[in-house]
Amino acid sequence: MNGLSWASLSTPVGLVSVGCSQAGVARVRYGRPIVPAPPGQHGGAAASFAEAARAELGEYFRGDRRAFAVPVDWASAAGPQSRVLAVLAETVGYGETISYGALARRAGLPADPTSARAVGSAMAANPVPIIVPCHRVLASDGLGGYSGGDGVEVKRWLLILEGSHPPTLDWHLQGPWGVSRPAVHS
Repeated sequence: MNGLSWASLSTPVGLVSVGCSQAGVARVRYGRPIVPAPPGQHGGAAASFAEAARAELGEYFRGDRRAFAVPVDWASAAGPQSRVLAVLAETVGYGETISYGALARRAGLPADPTSARAVGSAMAANPVPIIVPCHRVLASDGLGGYSGGDGVEVKRWLLILEGSHPPTLDWHLQGPWGVSRPAVHS
């Protein structure tokens, strides 16, 4: 997404980048920013939101933050996806999980088998993972998928961090990828 002010940080699950508009967090992605703005191009609210989101994500990954205060710019989500993501963000807190089907019902989607799949598609296309916690949405028979970072292992790590899943024998706060990485960098 062009026109966003970006900030990045190293986390136990790899590099996480956050892109903000003048309205709030518009994009969170694993890895480098999509299109970083040239130095000095963005300022004001977008740059402030990017720095605030980076700080809040750092606190989250250290285990010091349970809810995000930075506003979300919902412009990149539309229709049912926007409704499902908003319901998820508003009703499924830190340490809680919900099934795809239960989230579909909570969001008011039709009571049919395609609704859970529609929720799965909305989670896979979530433009603001972690802050809008798609990792908390589980399949009825297990974790389900996760399209961020290294996939389902990132989802498992986030759920262990939040205490909704028991730690594996090799789990530690630094993550399953080895030594701890620096907490924050530009």
